[in-house]
Amino acid sequence: MEPRIALIIDDDAGVAEIYAEALRQAGFATEIIQNGRLAQRRLAQIIPAVVLLDLRLPEVSGEALLAAMKADRRLARTRVIVATGESHRAEALQPLADLVLVKPVSYDQLAELAHRLRAATGPLKDEE
Repeated sequence: MEPRIALIIDDDAGVAEIYAEALRQAGFATEIIQNGRLAQRRLAQIIPAVVLLDLRLPEVSGEALLAAMKADRRLARTRVIVATGESHRAEALQPLADLVLVKPVSYDQLAELAHRLRAATGPLKDEE
């Protein structure tokens, strides 16, 4: 079994690193992608356990990525968490995402969520 990958798609490097650290602490392997087009390419190659998705991205929007992920049967078990600073958009995306977080998101909130997601997605390779 492959390690559980958490893909962080956010163009703000500082925010993405905070998200990645919280997810690593919960036992996920993490990758950060800061561009929507690059995220599309990577999602065609892997099946992450979790995607933490910002909506405002260069080249391809987070909304377009979300719609594509939900239409891709390979990603049916991938948990998608949308992070946005726009509460009205958060409500509109609620039916498509597993969870919508309204920014700012604290490290503690994300760490707790990451641990719950990790428990829900099963053991890592080295824990079997």
